[in-house]
Amino acid sequence: MNRLETSERVKVVAALVEGMGINATCRMTGVSKPTVLKLLGDLGRACYAYHDANVRGLHCKRVQCDEIWSFVGAKMKNTSEEKMAQGWGDVWTWTAIDADSKLMVSYLVGQRGPRWAKMFMEDIASRIESRIQLTTDGLKMYGDAVEGVFGADIDYAMLIKLYGNDSFDTRYSPGECIGTQTAVLMGNPDPKHISTSFVERQNLTMRMSIRRFTRLTNAHSKKYENHEAAVALHYMHYNYCRIHQSLRVTPAMEAGLAGHVWKMEELVGLLRA
Repeated sequence: MNRLETSERVKVVAALVEGMGINATCRMTGVSKPTVLKLLGDLGRACYAYHDANVRGLHCKRVQCDEIWSFVGAKMKNTSEEKMAQGWGDVWTWTAIDADSKLMVSYLVGQRGPRWAKMFMEDIASRIESRIQLTTDGLKMYGDAVEGVFGADIDYAMLIKLYGNDSFDTRYSPGECIGTQTAVLMGNPDPKHISTSFVERQNLTMRMSIRRFTRLTNAHSKKYENHEAAVALHYMHYNYCRIHQSLRVTPAMEAGLAGHVWKMEELVGLLRA
């Protein structure tokens, strides 16, 4: 990878963040697959480190949380214990978005369990300095995690969606949403802002922008480390490089973390830093 010029790295990264797969990126740029994967891994770790160090001291008002499913190697039901030890199986990405600036405040790649829920909430709390209104879906483990981390210093509600079972394709999509229920767990959240619409829309953006998240393809992640790197690269590009259509600036600019739209050269420059 040291032989690649900055312009070549920019071409590779631009292809990856726009939803191209590894093999397609290699064909388009002429860069070998091992080099593309090494660039992805190194830049992904640099993006994670930058996010961890700089997305802090936020003054958010409303935060929405959700989880998005994917897998590494094979789905959990098709994975052996030996492969699971190598990181294969279902992988969940926990996501938290600021509903006003559209900034991705926090993300966590791991499993879907109480320990991960608590780690996720601890990370969110460490980045925000103001009292927030938090909305999550109806996943029960959120309740204990939020209470254990924030205590009473939060306005928290769950939005529970109710689905029918008349879908013709129940294998790949839930039934039709026939209604919602809200449950206030802590504080006094504003009913008008009990919503997970923004974070769910961001999860769709994630599926469209990361090829390994596309359903019903063989573009899934083959290594856990590459999966983490792809997620970190996506969110760094989303926060700092991609102009949000409704904001006309990047989420990082709206949140006061950046003064300009980052160019791809600046994103790639994190490798030097």
